[in-house]
Amino acid sequence: MDAQFWDMKWQKNQIGFHLSAVNPLLVKYFPVLELKEGARIFVPLCGKTLDIHWLLQRGMKVVGVELSQIAVEQLFSELGITPQISQVASNMLCFKAENLSIFVGDIFALSRALLGCVQAIYDRAALVALPPAMRITYAEHLIDISGKVEQLLITLGYDQSCIAGPPFSVTQQDIQRYYGADYAITCLDNTSVAGGLKGGVPATESVWLLKPE
Repeated sequence: MDAQFWDMKWQKNQIGFHLSAVNPLLVKYFPVLELKEGARIFVPLCGKTLDIHWLLQRGMKVVGVELSQIAVEQLFSELGITPQISQVASNMLCFKAENLSIFVGDIFALSRALLGCVQAIYDRAALVALPPAMRITYAEHLIDISGKVEQLLITLGYDQSCIAGPPFSVTQQDIQRYYGADYAITCLDNTSVAGGLKGGVPATESVWLLKPE
């Protein structure tokens, strides 16, 4: 992970990737996870997404990981929560409050012991943020630290030659390559991105259910 790149984005408030509303695909398809109130859901590379607000309002316990401390501080501020902050590893902090724990550091430094037990993963911003060379390692790490729990995964598809990522275009073949050996993969929806990406490049947002096999 390029910590300096993402830190610069947050310092300069270049956060076009941060949605000003809850992702409608989360709202529509979250029920397919069939999680009970109090279930613990992992949100990798979470930023300060409003999706976390929505999940907490639904009675979920949320655990996330994020490179930028600025993003995490803003998340707690916007929630109106004062976190307890602790050093949990030499290169990782944890911001914690009732039903919410966010690790600040590189996701690849997050261990299964630190993460603890989770019942599901919601990945809207992680896989699409990573260049192709890192995605296999990311997928393997995610499976390892989570214990291979089910995932609700949101991806983008577009002509990568038109604009540079992130967010990167991720195809169905990519997802099959990263996760096909461990999960049954179902595409739940494909929807056009209103206005396109970065100047109007046509794009499709897709939502996937990954069920452990």
